[in-house]
Amino acid sequence: MIFVTHYNMRQIVFFLLFATVQLISLRGYSQWKDYIIGPRGDTLNCVDKHDKRQGRWVNHYDEVRGEPGFEEEGVYHDSLKVGTWRLFSLQGDLIGTEYYKWGMKDSIAQYFGINGTLLREEKWRALNPEKAYDTLEIEDIDRLDSYRKVIVKNEGVALRDGEWKFYDPRTGMVTRTQVYTLGKLEKTQTSQRSGSDSTQAVTKPKEVLDFEQKAGKKKVKVQDGSAY
Repeated sequence: MIFVTHYNMRQIVFFLLFATVQLISLRGYSQWKDYIIGPRGDTLNCVDKHDKRQGRWVNHYDEVRGEPGFEEEGVYHDSLKVGTWRLFSLQGDLIGTEYYKWGMKDSIAQYFGINGTLLREEKWRALNPEKAYDTLEIEDIDRLDSYRKVIVKNEGVALRDGEWKFYDPRTGMVTRTQVYTLGKLEKTQTSQRSGSDSTQAVTKPKEVLDFEQKAGKKKVKVQDGSAY
């Protein structure tokens, strides 16, 4: 007759739980052709059996011809970028946020200086890749709150669409604006006040403040995602 003590029972339960977790993990990993494990133990940079990128990814880009290197993190679906992607300097500073739809830039993209000040704000329009031509409703720049429909040929790229703003990093003021309509530059305006007050306080964008609060204002080391 075998007697199982309370201590032995705890060991058996622990072993069964550990084995179950390991089995689930192995089953999860088996669906990926390639992946890496991040610093927190999460699964990153997954490539499925059809060689498509899936889930959360971190891409690393080295310095090229004087252009500084950076890293970006976000989500892929069938090798297409979707949702919000964040860009970091190689020192861990947040330097940009971009939004993607159908693998193309869409909506607002913002780029920041090393000190967190807003440098540039862009607006983009992604086109449905399933359509050779897309019918879009756009605002008439000559008449506010007036819209018109246009038919656009889909070239497979995102279009600049809306107001682009360029900021003075010293003052936080807009120095130049450009207005695009579906890739066409409509007008450019330069501010005459950009250098008038270099002592004005610069307000950091909400995205930067949120990032610094979560990171505790510490440098964030991002996992190298250049494996694939």
